[in-house]
Amino acid sequence: MITAESADREIPLIREQRPDPVLMDIHMPGTDGLEATRLLKRDIRTSHIPVIVVMARAMDGDREAILDAGCDGYPAKPVRYKKMLARVEKTLDD
Repeated sequence: MITAESADREIPLIREQRPDPVLMDIHMPGTDGLEATRLLKRDIRTSHIPVIVVMARAMDGDREAILDAGCDGYPAKPVRYKKMLARVEKTLDD
């Protein structure tokens, strides 16, 4: 498991260690989670890694922005453990 307090620190770690999947918070200091996802999906080294976004609450338009960024899933917080595990398993199976 890789943890980082910002996308700017997270992206180099993901490129180096290539976890499967990435659980991404949208609201991080510096580069936000959607831009971080776009960067990962454009990079040949990380484009195959599923990215599941975790967010506090979904607002109108969030779904489209999340999918446009290349995210593979987006359960809203509070995350229920069983639902999150099911989403991760589904993403890995796809």
